[in-house]
Amino acid sequence: MDVLFLSRIQFALNICFHYLYPPISIGLGLFLVITEGLYMKTKDIKYKEITNFWIKIFALTFAIGVATGLVQAFAFGTNWSKYSRFVGDVFGSALAAEGIFAFFLEAGFLGVLLFGWDRVSPKMHYFATICVALGSHFSAVWIIVANSWMQTPTGYRIEETPSGPRAVITNFWEMIFNPSSMDRLLHTLNGCWLTGAFMVISVGAYYLLKKRHMELARSMMHIGILGAFFFCVLQLFSGDRSAKIVAKYQPAKLAAFEGTFTTQEYTPLNLIGWVDVPNETVHSLSIPGALSFLTHSDLKTPVTGLDQIPRDEWPNIQLSFQTYHLMIAMWGMMFLISALGLWSWWKNTLEKKRWLLWTMVFSVVLPHIAQQSGWIAAEVGRQPWIVWKVLRTAHGVSASINKAQVIGSITMFVAIYILLFSLFLFLLDRKIKHGPEEGVFGDKIYTNILKK
Repeated sequence: MDVLFLSRIQFALNICFHYLYPPISIGLGLFLVITEGLYMKTKDIKYKEITNFWIKIFALTFAIGVATGLVQAFAFGTNWSKYSRFVGDVFGSALAAEGIFAFFLEAGFLGVLLFGWDRVSPKMHYFATICVALGSHFSAVWIIVANSWMQTPTGYRIEETPSGPRAVITNFWEMIFNPSSMDRLLHTLNGCWLTGAFMVISVGAYYLLKKRHMELARSMMHIGILGAFFFCVLQLFSGDRSAKIVAKYQPAKLAAFEGTFTTQEYTPLNLIGWVDVPNETVHSLSIPGALSFLTHSDLKTPVTGLDQIPRDEWPNIQLSFQTYHLMIAMWGMMFLISALGLWSWWKNTLEKKRWLLWTMVFSVVLPHIAQQSGWIAAEVGRQPWIVWKVLRTAHGVSASINKAQVIGSITMFVAIYILLFSLFLFLLDRKIKHGPEEGVFGDKIYTNILKK
C-alpha cells in the first residue's frame, strides 16, 4: 500500500464516520420544525414535550458532528495539499459560505433552542428552531455544491502559477449551479430527511413495544411514517434524475454502477449479481433493455459501456457495482417498511403487529447504510479523477508525507472514533430510555409566558 492508497483510506474513514451525524441533524431539524409548528398551531402540550425530547438528541448529534467534521479541513492540508492548492479558489468560497450562512446560523440559535423555553416567547423559540434547522440544511448545500463541482466542474479556468496549475473561478453562479449540484443536493437532503424519519420511527416503535409514553409515541409514529413514505417516493424520482445526470456527464461511473462492459442496444439493467472484471462480464439477474429505457426513455438506445472508456480511467468496478446496488436495496426495504407502517396505521392495527414494530426499531440503520454505500459508490465511481477529467487523484496527494505517518494517523483516528461512537451510543441510549419528560411544561412560569 502506497501513500496515495493509505491517504484515500484515511479520508474515507474520516468522512464515513463524520457522515453518520449530519444526516441525523438535518432530518431531526426538519422534524423539530414540524412538531413545534404543530404545538404553535394546536397548543397541544404533547407536541412541545416531543420537541423538547428530540432537541436533546439533536444537540448530542450536532456536537459530535461538529467535532468530527473539523478533521476534514485539516486532512485537506496534510494529506491533500496539491489538491487543496488546485481547488483553493473554488472551495474557499464554498466553505466560507458554509461557515457564514450555515454554521454560525445553526450554532448562534442553538442556545435559544436548548435553553430558551422559559426565557423567550414561544414565537421567538420557534424562530430559533427554524434557524437551527435552516443552518443544518445550508451546511449541506455548500458541501454538496463543492463536491458536485468535483464531479461536474464548470465556471472555471486553469491558471498556471509558480507552485503549479490551479482552478480559478470565472463565473461564481456557474460554479454553484454546476450540472449536477441541484439534483445531488435534493438526493442528499432527501436521504437526510429519511434518516430523521426512521430515527423517529425507531424510537416511537420502541416506546410502543415497551408500553411507555404511548400518546407521545403514537404522535411520533404518525409523523415519522408519513414522512418516511413521502420521502421514499420522492427519492425514487430524485434517484432517477441523478442517474440520468451521471449517464450524461460521467458515463464511466454509470457503466461501473451497472457493470456495463459493452455498449449495446437494449442495454440490460442488472438487479443483483457479481462482476467478473477479468472476463468483463456480470453474473446477475437482469432486465433486458431496462437500463436503456431508464437512461434514454427508449428501450433500444445503447448506454455507454466501459468498452468506450480508456482502461486507465476505469474505476473499481466491483466496489462501485455492489455499493450502488446496496443503496438501492436499502431504499427498497425502507419503502416496504414505511408502506406497511402506513397501511397498518390506516387500519389501526400497527400496535398489534409486534413483528413490524421490532422491524421498525432496527430499521434506523437502513438510511445510514444507504447513504454510506451511496457515497462510496459516487466517490469510487469517479476514480481515477479527484476533479472529473481535470485532476487525477494521484496528482492531488501531498508529496511531503510518508506511509508511517499516514498509518499512524489512521490508527489514532480509529481509536478516537471507537471511543466517540461508544460515547454517542451510550448517551443516546440513556436519553431514549429516560424518554420524554411528560408534564414538565405545566407550571405557572410557562403559563405566564403563554399569556404574554
